[in-house]
Amino acid sequence: MKTEKLTIIPPGRPLSGRVSPPGSKSITNRALLLAGLAKGTSRLTGALKSDDTRYMADALRAMGVTVEEPDGTTFVVTGTGELKPPAAPLFLGNAGTATRFLTAALALGKGRYVVDGDEHMRKRPIKPLVEALQSLGVSIEAPTGCPPVTIDATGAFARNRVVIDAGLSSQYVSALLMAAACAAEPFDIELAGADIGARGYIDLTLSAMRAFGATVTQPTPASWRIEPTGYTATDFHIEPDASAATYLWGAEVVTGGSIDIGTPSGDFTQPDARAHEVIAAFPRMPAVIDGSQMQDAIPTIAVLAAFNETPVRFVGIANLRVKECDRIRALSTGLNNIREGLAEEQGDDLIVHSDPALAGQSLPADIDTFADHRIAMSFALAGLKIRDITILDPGCVAKTYPGYWDALASLGVHYTQG
Repeated sequence: MKTEKLTIIPPGRPLSGRVSPPGSKSITNRALLLAGLAKGTSRLTGALKSDDTRYMADALRAMGVTVEEPDGTTFVVTGTGELKPPAAPLFLGNAGTATRFLTAALALGKGRYVVDGDEHMRKRPIKPLVEALQSLGVSIEAPTGCPPVTIDATGAFARNRVVIDAGLSSQYVSALLMAAACAAEPFDIELAGADIGARGYIDLTLSAMRAFGATVTQPTPASWRIEPTGYTATDFHIEPDASAATYLWGAEVVTGGSIDIGTPSGDFTQPDARAHEVIAAFPRMPAVIDGSQMQDAIPTIAVLAAFNETPVRFVGIANLRVKECDRIRALSTGLNNIREGLAEEQGDDLIVHSDPALAGQSLPADIDTFADHRIAMSFALAGLKIRDITILDPGCVAKTYPGYWDALASLGVHYTQG
C-alpha cells in the first residue's frame, strides 16, 4: 500500500466470508534460522513472506546460506552448518525476532558480525542478551544498549551455563536456546527471577528446535538444558499467524459477521490465540484483561474495548512500551484522537472507557501508526464502525501482513486513499 493515508468506509453490514491469514511470523523466523544453521536442505511451507521474514532470509543469504523461494509461501533453505561473516553489516529493519535470534546465533560463528536495524530498531533494548553473551566470554558490544551490535566470535562459548533476565522479552531466552544447540557441550540456561515475557513463545521455540533435531529438557520451570546436537535439515510446515487472526476475529465480532479463517482457534500453538476467548466475549469482555501472555493481541482487544459495554483495564502490558513503538502510548493517543477521554494510562496499565454509542458516529481522526503494523491493523477495526477514521502510513502492515488491506477489501470493506 503506497498511499500515505487510508480512510476506512464503514461497511454498514456484518462482514462475512473466508480469509486465510498469512503464516506465523514468529514461527517462520525461527524456522528460517534453524534451517540456516542446519546442514542440508530444508523446505519450509506455509511460511510468511513479509518485511520481517525477508530481513531474516536476506541476512542468511549474506552469510552463505542458500534461500530459494519457489512460491509465495515456501522457503527452500540449504545450509552448511555455519554462518560465515558477511561482507557488510546485517540490516534487519525493525525485525525484533531476526535481530535477537541472530545476535545469539552469531556469537558461535567465527569472525566479525555487525547486527543493525532501522531508527526504530535502534531504540529497542538488547542489553540483557548482550550481557548474557558477555558472561559466556563472547566479545560483543552494543554501546547504547540497543542495536547496532558488534560481535567478534571465536566459534565457542567459554562457559556452559548462563543466567538471563527475560523480564523485557522472551526473545532473549529463545535466542539463547536456539544458539545453545550449536555449542560444544551440554548447555544450561536459567532465568534471573520469575518474570518472563510471553512464555508461550518459548514453547514455540522448543517445538521448532525439536523439529530440527535438538534435544532440550526443562529441569525446573525457570531452567533448560540443551544438548550439543546441532541441527538437521528437515521439511517443516508453518501454521497461520495467530496475531494476524486476531484482527479478523475482531472484524467478525465488531460487525456481527461470520469470517472463516480456515483454522479453528484451538488448533493454534501460538500464545496470541488465547485472545480468541476474550474477543468472543465482545461486547461483554472482562473488566480486567491480563495481556502478559498475549502481548501482540492487546492492540486488537484495546480497540475493540472502545465499543465494549463496560470499561476495560489492561494489565501486565509493560513490555508493550518496548515493542515496535510504545504501544501503550500509541493506543491511548489513537483512542483519544477518536474521542478525548476514551483512554488513559495509569502507570503501565491502559484503561479504555468503553462506549458502544461510538458506533455509527462520524468522529474524524488521523491515527498515527508510529510505523507500527499492529497499531495500523488494530485501528482499522475502529473504522469499521466509526466514520472518518484515517490510518496514516498504512503500508507499515507489510512488516507482518502485506495483504491485510486486500483481505478486508475481499470481505467488502472500501477505502478512500490520500
